[in-house]
Amino acid sequence: MTTLKRFFSDGYRVFFLAAALFAMLSIAVWEGWLAIQAMGGMADLPVRPAPHLWHAHEMIFGFGAAAVGGFFLTAVPNWTGAKAAPHVFVAVVAGLWLLGRLALWYSGVLPPTIVAVADLAFVPVLMLKVLMQLLHKPKPQQMIFMVILTLYWAANLMVHMEWVDLLQDGVWAGLRMGLVTLCAMIMVLGGRVTPGFTRNAMVRAGREHDLPRNPAPLAAFAIAAALIQPAGYLLGLPDGIMGATAIAAGLAGLARVALWRGLWTWRQPILWVMHIGYALNAAGFLFLGLSDIGIGNEMAALHILGIGGVGTMTYAVMSRAILGHSGRALIAPRGVAVGYALIPLAVLARVIGSVLPGLYYPAVLTAGALWIIAFALFTACMWEPIWGARASRTEKAPQ
Repeated sequence: MTTLKRFFSDGYRVFFLAAALFAMLSIAVWEGWLAIQAMGGMADLPVRPAPHLWHAHEMIFGFGAAAVGGFFLTAVPNWTGAKAAPHVFVAVVAGLWLLGRLALWYSGVLPPTIVAVADLAFVPVLMLKVLMQLLHKPKPQQMIFMVILTLYWAANLMVHMEWVDLLQDGVWAGLRMGLVTLCAMIMVLGGRVTPGFTRNAMVRAGREHDLPRNPAPLAAFAIAAALIQPAGYLLGLPDGIMGATAIAAGLAGLARVALWRGLWTWRQPILWVMHIGYALNAAGFLFLGLSDIGIGNEMAALHILGIGGVGTMTYAVMSRAILGHSGRALIAPRGVAVGYALIPLAVLARVIGSVLPGLYYPAVLTAGALWIIAFALFTACMWEPIWGARASRTEKAPQ
């Protein structure tokens, strides 16, 4: 198999690398623009929306979409036993994702309708493939992801509808809807894999008692409350309802993670990072709900969700999936383990920038630098597993 064909043979290879590279590139552009503003200068980007809206959109629907694509193209065949997507399909859908990024970057000179069509093409094609794979062995608890992906696409549609002058307030609602849809997905997926992987590790270590607990009623409540958030932005629910349900989702999420024996994992970075990511995601819902009822800072809450929830959990899942599916031992390389710690530190810096206006520029620039370093370490450590052949192992790496 040629190197290029191998690269497109698995969704995790192309999309997780694309996510990491785009995470660095897009934030570097944003950091550069901010640095010029901090020094009193002026700079233009070749984008139609305001730079801060381009930044938000591309982190949610650019970085987020790459991570989502890599995850579903890798995980769903394992769930259902369906045949994995052929390398030609993976290459085509990766091209659609890249087309969307280029369209947004050149949106200042392209017609808004062309930008919208280019950017909205990726998710429906991905969804069709995922649906075909899920129908190979359909399970209700897995079909929920089709609803989540539909909400995610609808959120991006709302953004573009304002940009083509067909909707008012579509950008504000669509960006928040897209973010909380990703975070609701983490409530579902993170709530399955974090206690499951922790339990497996504890059992392998010989522990037979005080294993992680994951009560089904608590899980259902947390997921339902989280899913009300994107639906609420779509339907225009009142702030009181949005705030109450976000607080409920956050508290339920924190209660769940408290039952998963996270302290036991402190010697295994590849496990404790998932606990931290899930906890930050839940905390983000809590603080977002409080901001909806007039308590706290909305920007801080959104960045706890975006950097802390999406960023940390995405980093964790991508690194584990690359190691496991490439046949490597599920032990985080030192650089990746450092990255696990840097992203929560970036959350802290970004929150400081939101709540202390006098420190906005230094805090936000620090957060961006930590983010870029984390993904640079990820890229350096995962380069060989992404591009190389599957390692020969006498025992399959536990998933």
